[in-house]
Amino acid sequence: MTDELPVRPLTELRRRRSAKWQRFASDVLPLHIAEMDFDLAPPVKAALHEAVDASDVGYSSAAPMLGEAYAEFAADRWGWQVDPAAVTAITDVGVGVVELLRVLTKPGDAVAISPPVYPPFFDWGPEAGVRLLDVPLRRDGNGYRLDLQATERAFASHPAAYVLCNPHNPVGLVHTADELAALVRLARLYGVKIISDEIHAPLTLPGASYTPLLSLPGAGDVAVSVVSASKGFNLAGLKCAAVVTGSARMAGVVQEFPPDSRWRTGHLGVIATVAAFRDGRPWLDRLVATLDARRTQLGELLRDRLPAVSWQPPQATFLAWLDCSKLGADDEPQALFLDRARVALEPGTRFGAAGAGFARLNFATGADVLDEATARMAAACAG
Repeated sequence: MTDELPVRPLTELRRRRSAKWQRFASDVLPLHIAEMDFDLAPPVKAALHEAVDASDVGYSSAAPMLGEAYAEFAADRWGWQVDPAAVTAITDVGVGVVELLRVLTKPGDAVAISPPVYPPFFDWGPEAGVRLLDVPLRRDGNGYRLDLQATERAFASHPAAYVLCNPHNPVGLVHTADELAALVRLARLYGVKIISDEIHAPLTLPGASYTPLLSLPGAGDVAVSVVSASKGFNLAGLKCAAVVTGSARMAGVVQEFPPDSRWRTGHLGVIATVAAFRDGRPWLDRLVATLDARRTQLGELLRDRLPAVSWQPPQATFLAWLDCSKLGADDEPQALFLDRARVALEPGTRFGAAGAGFARLNFATGADVLDEATARMAAACAG
């Protein structure tokens, strides 16, 4: 029996004041936003309690402890040697991507992305004053992959940058080392900078192997990564992420950030993140095992109760990308499940046109909630 992380009863979860639990009425099971239902890792909880008890809630001061903690975590988790001085605190991954785009691009430049992809990818470019160039993932009977041929054609038009999702949300794809090496080669060949959103890396599930982009030869000259503990340790509201560079050239990009950006990271976020990276790895191992069990459970429930819904089990994340196109077009399946089953999923078209007929389900919850949600969804489909 897997030593799974427990989940509090729904009556307690509904007392939380986060967006997940406040958006919908109390009869809705919220499986939409990417927020987990598990309690905080004990080292994180202890660090936050210590700070509050000491009234230690001032402005953040992330260096050098954030870089040191992340370097230790990356070496232990992936064998990736990170220079702690190459780790720069930033408010969150979205802010990091936008600030990088502002330095790496000029207004009106093209920036490539690969839908279906995390919805804010469609907003970060316009916020930075650039236009988006879609290079969709390639889909076949085995799931999704980077379309390297289409990527080369796009890179040949010389976009200023490419924003990569590694691992990829919403499809749960973990790009292979060979694919990432090919991407680096294309970026070097065509002079395209890569910004790699690696927020879901700690959530790589059994059966897959995550490769940090900057661990590949030559990547440091053309790429920069944005990382965070916020998804792996459920810390999104505390506002702390980091930009990681692998060369003096790309470190210079970070030095062009607005001077006041250092004050926009949450102090409690830094404290929690350092505790997570330094002392939270045993808890993270339990989390990954728990998510693996939920992934297996969801596959069985879909097979037995919702045969009209198909999926490719994710290699990473706690997100299931469900092909519900047999139930309706565009976002009709998501509306069906919300209106008739009272189960909230994320509508597929938020992830781009390629998401029409899909819905994203968050399975980072208790086995009982997942059982209840799929039972409701099956009843809605039946009539």
